[in-house]
Amino acid sequence: MNILGLNYFYHDSTACVVSDGKLIVAIEEERLSRVKHTYAFPYLSIKKTLEVAKLDYGDIDSIAVSIKPTLHWPAKLWYGLKNLTNAKPFISHELIRARYKQKEFWDWYKGIWPDRSRGPKVYFVPHHLTHAAGSFFVSPYESAALLALDGSGEWATSLLGKGEGNTITTYNQSFFPMSLGSFYESVTEFCGFKPNYDEGKTMGLAPLGDPSVFHDIVDKIVTVDSEGSINIDLSYFNYQFWARRRCSQKFYDTFGQPRKGNEPFKAHHLNAAAAFQRVLEEKALQLSRILRERTGCRYLVVAGGVALNSVMNGRIVRESGFDDIYVMPAAGDNGTGIGAAYYVYNCILNNPRGSVHNDPYVGNSYTNDQIKTVLDEAKLKAEWQEDVAGAAAKMLHAGKIIGWFQGRMEIGPRSLGNRSILADPTRADMKDKVNAEVKHREAYRPFAPSVPAERREEFFLSKVEAPFMLKVCDVRPEMRSVIPAITHVDGSARLQTVRKEINPLYHELLTKFGELSKVPVLLNTSFNVMGEPMVESPVDAIRCFYSTGLDALFVGNYLLRK
Repeated sequence: MNILGLNYFYHDSTACVVSDGKLIVAIEEERLSRVKHTYAFPYLSIKKTLEVAKLDYGDIDSIAVSIKPTLHWPAKLWYGLKNLTNAKPFISHELIRARYKQKEFWDWYKGIWPDRSRGPKVYFVPHHLTHAAGSFFVSPYESAALLALDGSGEWATSLLGKGEGNTITTYNQSFFPMSLGSFYESVTEFCGFKPNYDEGKTMGLAPLGDPSVFHDIVDKIVTVDSEGSINIDLSYFNYQFWARRRCSQKFYDTFGQPRKGNEPFKAHHLNAAAAFQRVLEEKALQLSRILRERTGCRYLVVAGGVALNSVMNGRIVRESGFDDIYVMPAAGDNGTGIGAAYYVYNCILNNPRGSVHNDPYVGNSYTNDQIKTVLDEAKLKAEWQEDVAGAAAKMLHAGKIIGWFQGRMEIGPRSLGNRSILADPTRADMKDKVNAEVKHREAYRPFAPSVPAERREEFFLSKVEAPFMLKVCDVRPEMRSVIPAITHVDGSARLQTVRKEINPLYHELLTKFGELSKVPVLLNTSFNVMGEPMVESPVDAIRCFYSTGLDALFVGNYLLRK
């Protein structure tokens, strides 16, 4: 049985193929179109996923779409009637988008299967089920509490529930405009960033501020009741009306004037980011503890765009009472196609579970022969490296910044060792150097460390693994001066643990670098520059290499130097 999973209704369009319960391939449209966080229908990624899976359209048995466009329309219309003047732009946008997106899908479908009765069956799965249930079905847990948080799906903004075997129980959902995602998007805009796009920048900015300055005010803006329902004081916001600005005048009167363009940050921007981040963590912890008490489960699955807030996840791990949490590598909308496919396979079709999504390297790959063809066409002289990990380790130990393009591409927003820019974290100036010379981004932005899973506790205060770089932990105090380039101002780090059986080449590189430096930790950031998607092809990698301050590029077994 082959299921094509699609996310296209919101941002981060993605396609995947699940074959007999196994995730064969998943590719984000942005990697191919080169338009970051694209909303476009995933024509390119559908074609590429089928190519990688060695399938034709005729081999597809079912299509799982990560949205049910008709869901909650009475609630939307009632919301529009109650707020007729202010909500008109929002409702108009929702109607137009729903109609256009459905037409786009069916036009594509009919172009391939003109006779619908002979085509694959289509399942439209409620958005938050694709987040929460879809993540649960690929988690390592037979039983777990479920928490999904995002801006909004069809109308819901959260889901609290429990997964057990093939069954899902929903306890509570909050609905737009009561949204923790929209709450955080608003302060992202206030800090001069692009909302629903740059929330990671807000998270990175927060440790530079003092959360206590605005904490009590922000804490009153969001409340969570004993059942897990979210309530927002909407007088501070305009997002509920689809307005040009997400923050109301009351927001500015309370927190100060917003940052514009590339203006310097002022104290009130930093303090607002710190307070909103702290309150987000506290409310997520409150929801997690409600689930811990109600379900009695030892494990929690966290999903949705808000689950990409790795600082929040770190606190949930440490303070919620759960033994550990599972956050899939593409926890945002880019993973909902995977979630939809598994919801159909495990829940609707009642097939037994058996797949754990612990391997994020499910994208496209290129052979050395394909790489050589690209190098020859570009008239580039490259050196063949038999021991690519050993050669890279020596260059990193010498202080070089390298591009690392190997194997199958990662799914999700974090580079996990196959499409990475790597550097030596023991050099105190390396963070500023990579930000300025390579990434061309804000100087305050931190970088993440990768470490072999078995060496984790030597350097980091983490009792659990973090294979997808989605759980922030503290660097051991005695190690902060040893690996300064990946230690954030508050002593934390967005850790990635690497298992040999999952990524043997990257694990080998970490080990060999450790043999040279006595520190088996590397600074790992995504292979791209600010505003661009992660590189997908050798051409992307070579272009990025020659347009940045990278010193060397390892692409397959080939080495390019400057």
